[in-house]
Amino acid sequence: MDKEIIRVGKLTDATERAKAPLSTVVKGGGLVFVSGMPPIDIETGEFVLNADIVTQTRHCLENIKACLDAAGSSVDKVLKVTVYASNAAHFSTINGVYRELFTKAPPARTFVTVGSWPLAFDIEVECVALA
Repeated sequence: MDKEIIRVGKLTDATERAKAPLSTVVKGGGLVFVSGMPPIDIETGEFVLNADIVTQTRHCLENIKACLDAAGSSVDKVLKVTVYASNAAHFSTINGVYRELFTKAPPARTFVTVGSWPLAFDIEVECVALA
């Protein structure tokens, strides 16, 4: 099966503006791979900087959902999620927002703390789903 690059409107535009060498969503082999989604406003394509962790997490997860939808997948088909956060103290708060998206049969997940990003945000989320 061939690899298919999926464009996701303003999210892909933001990646291209940042000149990041990645594809927002890649589909192949019956799977959908969503690159790390930082808190980007899906309507404007602008980064949501210096916002509280709840707001940032919601934007990340809305972006994940939009990416999956664009690839013909869905939240219910997510197999694995990786959450990258700048502070382990955000764990419980992130979980509260995360539960809003993954309401039943949650996927496997890894939570990783990271040092920093080149912009002022605190979370990035990536996933792998069935196509």
